[in-house]
Amino acid sequence: MSKKITQQQPLSNKSKVLADSVPLFVDLDGTLIKTDLLIESTFIVLKKQPWMLLVMLYWLVFGIARLKEEIAVRAVMDFRVLPLQKEFIAFLKNEARQGRALYLATASDRGLAEPVAKQLGFFKQVLASDGHRNLKGSNKLEAILTCCNDAAFDYAGNARADLAIWAKARRAIIVNPDVGVTAAVRRRRYRVEKVFDDRPPRIKTWLRAFRLHQWGKNVLLGVPVFTAHVFDFSAITQVLMAFMAFGLIASATYLLNELFDVAADRHHPRKYKRPFAAGDIGLDAGVLGMVILFGAGLGLAAQISNDFLLILLAYFGLTVGYSFYFKRFALIDVLLLAILYTFRIIAGAYAIEVPVSSGLLEFSLFIFLSLALVKRCSELIAIQSGSLETVKGRDYRVSDYPVLGVMGIAAGYISILVLALFIGSPESAAEYTYPDLLWLLCPLMAYWVSRLWLKTARGQMHDDPLVFSLKDQASWIVLIMILMVTLVSI
Repeated sequence: MSKKITQQQPLSNKSKVLADSVPLFVDLDGTLIKTDLLIESTFIVLKKQPWMLLVMLYWLVFGIARLKEEIAVRAVMDFRVLPLQKEFIAFLKNEARQGRALYLATASDRGLAEPVAKQLGFFKQVLASDGHRNLKGSNKLEAILTCCNDAAFDYAGNARADLAIWAKARRAIIVNPDVGVTAAVRRRRYRVEKVFDDRPPRIKTWLRAFRLHQWGKNVLLGVPVFTAHVFDFSAITQVLMAFMAFGLIASATYLLNELFDVAADRHHPRKYKRPFAAGDIGLDAGVLGMVILFGAGLGLAAQISNDFLLILLAYFGLTVGYSFYFKRFALIDVLLLAILYTFRIIAGAYAIEVPVSSGLLEFSLFIFLSLALVKRCSELIAIQSGSLETVKGRDYRVSDYPVLGVMGIAAGYISILVLALFIGSPESAAEYTYPDLLWLLCPLMAYWVSRLWLKTARGQMHDDPLVFSLKDQASWIVLIMILMVTLVSI
C-alpha cells in the first residue's frame, strides 16, 4: 500500500504541475522488481555449471562491473515472470501517460536492465553498469546529473546506497525499503513523496521460507526409539536434539533449493508464491539465512556425536547434489528422495547409538519411494490442469503419469510386503512380547498407502505427501493406531 510521508509543507497545486516536468530516475533491483538480477543470474549460471564459481572469483579481480557483465552474457532469464512492485508500476505508468520523462538507473548490467525496460515500455533511457563502471552510489549519481544536465530530478530507490542520490534529488520515492532505510531518510529530512511497500510481514514470510511444517518429517528420527525399544530419558533427549539439528539443516537446504529454483518456481502453478520466487524475501538475505541455519545445525549436531555429525553432513551433501544436478533426471530424483527420507531413520539410530535392522531400511526405501512418486504425480496433475505438457526444471511429462502411478502404488504395496515378512520372522518373535498383534499394521498401512494414491488421482494431494498427512485427520488416526499397536506388542 502506498502512503505519503509529509516531511515539509505540502506542495501547492501549481508546484505539483511543475514537478511533473522533473524527470524521475528509477532504481531496478529491489525497487522496480522485487529481486536482484545479479544474484539471480549468478544462481542461474551456477545451477548449470557449479565450477563457474571459481571463474567468477577471477572476474571479480577485475572489478564488480566486469563480473556483472560476464554473468549477464551467460545467464538466460525469462524477464516476463520477474516479480514486479505492481502498485509502483501502476504509479509509473500514470506518470508516463502524463508525459513525464522516466529513466531506469540501475547498478545491474545493461544486458539485463535493457530487456526489463523494453518489457515495460515506458522508460526514455537506461543508465546501467557496462562492464567498466559499476553504476552504484556516487557513480549512479554522477550519471544521473550528467543525464539531466545538473537540473532537478526525482529518484525512486530502496537501499542505503541510494541515500547519497536522495541527498541531491528534489524528492524521494521509497519502494520496498531495506531495513533502516526509511528511518535514515527521515533523519536526514529528505523530502519524501511516496512510500510503496507491498511485502507481507517479515517474520511470517521467513517462517514460510524455513518451511517449519516440513520439520514434521524429522519425526522419522524417532523411529529407532520404537524399533530398538529404547525409551529412557537420555535417548529421548538425544532424539530431540537430533530433531532440531536436522530441522535447521533441512531449512538451510530448503533455502538453497529455492534459491536455485527461483526461475522454475515462477512457472509453477503453486510454487510461484514461494517467498523468493515472489520477491517477498531478497535473495541476498536468503543466502545469509542459509549460512546461519547451516552453522547452527552443525554446531548442535556436534554436541550429539561425531558419527551423527558425519551423517548430517552426508545428508546435506546428498541434498545439495539433488538440488544442483540430480533433480533434473527422471526416476533418479525420486530414488534419491527415498534415500534422503531413509537417512533420517539412520541418523536417529546414530543419535541414540543403536543398530538399524536391514528390514527397517528395506521398508523405508520402498515406502518413501512410493511417497516420492506421489509427490511427482501430484505435480503432473497440477501441471495438466494448467494445460502444460512438461514440468519446468524436471524430466517429466504429463503423459508419464500412468507409468509413475503404477510404479508408486507397487512400491507402496511392496513396503507392506516387507513389513509382513518382518512380522513373520524369528527376529520379530524374539523382540516383541505379542508379535502377532503386529499383523494389524499391515491393513493400517494398506489403507494409508491406498488413501494417498486415491487422493493423488483425484488431484487433492499436496506437493508433499507427508505434509498432506500431517494435515489429514484420517492419516493421524492411522498413525495413532500404529503407535498403539506397536507399544502394546512391545
